[in-house]
Amino acid sequence: MKCVFDAAQRAHDPQFFLSSGAPKPCPEQPARVDELLRGVAAVGLQVVRAADAGMEPIAAVHPERYLTFLQTIHARWSRIDGASAEVIPNVHPDHRGVGYPLSAVGQAGFHMTDTSCPISAATWDAAYASAQSAIGAADLVLGGDRAAYALCRPPGHHAFAELAGGFCYLNNSAIAAQRLTDAGRRVAILDVDVHHGNGTQGVFYARSDVLTVSIHVHPERFYPFFWGYEGEHGEGEGVGANLNLPLPRGSGDAAFLAALEAGFRKIGDWKADTLVLALGLDAFTGDPFAGMAVTTPGFAAIGRAVAGLGLPTVIVQEGGYLSPELGDNLAAVLGGWQ
Repeated sequence: MKCVFDAAQRAHDPQFFLSSGAPKPCPEQPARVDELLRGVAAVGLQVVRAADAGMEPIAAVHPERYLTFLQTIHARWSRIDGASAEVIPNVHPDHRGVGYPLSAVGQAGFHMTDTSCPISAATWDAAYASAQSAIGAADLVLGGDRAAYALCRPPGHHAFAELAGGFCYLNNSAIAAQRLTDAGRRVAILDVDVHHGNGTQGVFYARSDVLTVSIHVHPERFYPFFWGYEGEHGEGEGVGANLNLPLPRGSGDAAFLAALEAGFRKIGDWKADTLVLALGLDAFTGDPFAGMAVTTPGFAAIGRAVAGLGLPTVIVQEGGYLSPELGDNLAAVLGGWQ
């Protein structure tokens, strides 16, 4: 297995994070890269940089006006007298089937679900490099590799087609899945982040060609709050192609592995031939978000179980925040393919 990573991802260094009304330092820090690379080194993966596949595979998931917004909003925002150093929305529509404003402030509210995805001058280039890493990993699997790991930072699974949110700007897992689907694969996305993959679900919710499965803390009292409930099965042609497996807060290895087995049954019944593993490591008992209590041996069991499906697998990094064990947890999961 290879690790696909681009050092340009380090430049994104968000400062602002509003949690329960209080401004805090953003936990999605560049230092995550060093910890994740430590895990990569521990299992001896070769680190490669993806070739630039251009905008086409990104535009297959995200519409043009959203991509234009991400590329231009910081420069436009910076021209506002007294504007903050980072783009942070302060107004949102009640739904998106409304008029599209020309104002930078209005567009920020239209295209951002929350205040946890500030945009700086470096954000677009880092998000683009992160997406290219996911595309590169998908291409490795399409080329015959059993599995490939995309070290994607910033992460992606909270980004909808036209919405940034939850530290995410471009949906790397969805972009990888679309790349595989366009090549004729029958793809399932398995999201094991502590937070529901609401953006990924949103991208594919009305589609029947990609299965989305998410294991996460129940959203009644946990981010993202409005998505991730058991009754969300898809809509229109997508009915039956979405499965949410929410768990009580504080769930540990046994509960997580039981949910994983339920997810495997759905993936098997759906007859997926290729898997995208949206790998959040923030279900760890020592993660700053304190949502679950999965241990490092638990992550090793998750890795072995997913590898045991025998499906070609693109592993896309999602959450997992700074703790002394972050690299160990990544190594534990990746070790399932050794």
